[in-house]
Amino acid sequence: MSAARRGPLLLGVRHHGPGSARAVRAALDEARPAAVLIEGPPEGDALLELAADPGMRPPVALLAHAADDPGRAAFWPLADFSPEWVAIRWAQEAGVPVRFMDLPAAHALAAAGEPDADHAEPDAVRLDPLAVLAETAGYDDPERWWEDVVEHRGTGGAGEEALGAFEALGEAMGALRETYGDGGHHRDLVREAYMRQRMRAARREFGDGYAVVCGAWHVPALRAKTTVAADKALLTGLAKVKVETTWVPWTHRRLARAGGYGAGITSPGWYAHLFSARDRPVERWLTKVAGLLREEDRQVSSAHVIEAVRLAETLAAMRGRPLPGLTETLESVRAVMCDGSDIPLALIEDRLVVGDVLGEVPDGAPVVPLQRDLTRQQRSLRLKAEAQERELELDLRKDTDAAKSLLLHRLRLLGIGWGTPTASRSSTGTFRETWRLRWEPELSVRVAEAGIWGTTVLAAATARAEADAAAAEELGEVTALAERCLLAGLSEALPAVLRALADRAALDTDVARLAKALPALARSLRYGDVRGTDATALGAVAAGLAERICVALPPACAAGLDADAAAELRGHVDGVHGAVGLLADADDGLRERWSAVLRTLADRDTVPGVIRGRAARLLLDDGRLEAGETARLMGLALSPAASPADAAGWIEGFAGGSSGGGTLLVHDDRLLGLIDTWLVGVPERAFTDVLPLLRRTFGAYEPGVKRTLGELVRRGPAASAEAARATGSAPEGFAPDLDPERADAVTELVRMLLVSPDGVAAA
Repeated sequence: MSAARRGPLLLGVRHHGPGSARAVRAALDEARPAAVLIEGPPEGDALLELAADPGMRPPVALLAHAADDPGRAAFWPLADFSPEWVAIRWAQEAGVPVRFMDLPAAHALAAAGEPDADHAEPDAVRLDPLAVLAETAGYDDPERWWEDVVEHRGTGGAGEEALGAFEALGEAMGALRETYGDGGHHRDLVREAYMRQRMRAARREFGDGYAVVCGAWHVPALRAKTTVAADKALLTGLAKVKVETTWVPWTHRRLARAGGYGAGITSPGWYAHLFSARDRPVERWLTKVAGLLREEDRQVSSAHVIEAVRLAETLAAMRGRPLPGLTETLESVRAVMCDGSDIPLALIEDRLVVGDVLGEVPDGAPVVPLQRDLTRQQRSLRLKAEAQERELELDLRKDTDAAKSLLLHRLRLLGIGWGTPTASRSSTGTFRETWRLRWEPELSVRVAEAGIWGTTVLAAATARAEADAAAAEELGEVTALAERCLLAGLSEALPAVLRALADRAALDTDVARLAKALPALARSLRYGDVRGTDATALGAVAAGLAERICVALPPACAAGLDADAAAELRGHVDGVHGAVGLLADADDGLRERWSAVLRTLADRDTVPGVIRGRAARLLLDDGRLEAGETARLMGLALSPAASPADAAGWIEGFAGGSSGGGTLLVHDDRLLGLIDTWLVGVPERAFTDVLPLLRRTFGAYEPGVKRTLGELVRRGPAASAEAARATGSAPEGFAPDLDPERADAVTELVRMLLVSPDGVAAA
């Protein structure tokens, strides 16, 4: 260290700043300190040696969480271009001690969520030092100012030049602290008191021959002359919790958010490029952009790259900047490579300016046993955690894919949302699953939290399911849990879940809740065939639930329901009808009993129209209601004695847009005529009231169906389906009776659609 320098070397940096990182290395090479202190929690000291492990690949983060409450956690992220990471690796390469010096996480986590007596007023604004310095220098953008004065300094200069830059930045921060005090960062006063204590300890051990790497904002406070007693007074009485620490993978995308040091950056991918590209950064960056656009099948040539470089340099010169920054490069890319379009530019900003780089942590890093089991399964199933979102298609008939499905469902049950089920684009069979996967760093905290349930994913998910079943208050919660247990293959948890299910079902008298619970049970019974899970124990519970619904539903539908309650019960009728179709194979009489319930609902005039109409439609679709009887029921529902609102509700229930009602009306002129006659007879005042309901009903029809209906109505209610076909307004092939010859022609095609190439019948 230079003899002219007095006291320790204080290197004030911008967290995650590549220019600061290069300058830190140059300054350390010049000063050669005997030890390095770094802003970060001292609990991480024992983990610093892992930074030298070949398996440690930034971005990573130091994770600290309360031992008895893993959800109370904090991260200290580090990237290749973070000055703190550069300082750690320099110390390890130089063979000198390196330690963290910030306020212990034990205190920081204990204070999390507690009112801070020193906190600023709610309307107070915390000072952004870079914004103030940028404004003082005449810049309206702090990022652009930082690029000009730091990032465009090339490699950071020689050692003495780097040291001079740190001195200048420290003086600037000193002026800000004199003017603004703590700038609204009241908690920093406590942190800085602890940092000074660590510096005193380092002075006793190394003299003044040590270096400190911290946020530039703290430098004036660390230089200030304070007493030991004053610092102890600030630290007295701080709450404390037991803390556990480890390293976890981080992502560039997560660096783009404020967290850890509170130093989120907007362009981590760009900063990583500036740090790694020691020469010609703009040319190399635009070459990357061209490569990405070519991968997206856009025509980008070397000439485009050359022209974009020229334009970026011209823009920088016009704006008085030493080199093109991110703003100039993106403007040149938009003009030259994207033809002025923001769509490909958004892709560049997402993939390159931010990026999806995911770090790696060596196996030697301490983890909870649950994380160790999860890592083992990820490797065994070749299910790699990735920061970029991707879709995963699974065929549950294959052992490996079935195992992946079980793992993802078990993690979801534990609250670890690595994967999200989504609709499959290739198949609707129950043997297919599609997942959308993305690993976020915060999931490491969720894994630590879930560690209280067990040491393996299977054991933890089982224990969590049993606890959730015991704590569930509503029947729907337990039925949903039973479905999730079957999806996750948690056979050992099912007895406890089924006991809770039977108990809740026996005590619940609300038919709406019973009806809401049945579809989930019916779906669950199908999983035994697809996943090899024994779901037969659910059969008795589902059958009992269905019987209670059959008994209780008609009285519940006739109990003076308002419009919202009637609409809700109409939805439950649909759900129960679908469930009965799934359960009927195990109970031949159930379908008959349910049809009798629907007939009761369709005939009873005290039942709201939307439910009566829906019941009639379901009976018609199942072939249990003749066309003439259907017309009779509609005629009664639309008679002058019926209220317009109730009649409109009947139409919605019977001919709702999502149920194929439009096609039915196209080919049944009697039903269409009844509706048309009723509609033209609705009084003007009543018509205004029922119009929204009718618009919702008919507005959901396909455009072609609406055109055909309009043509039929235009020609009058007596227009028949035969006349519609004659004018080409309706498809050919419909007749009063079945044409066996034409029906047989599609038999082979239907067989091919229902049987997969390997001969297995599709679900």
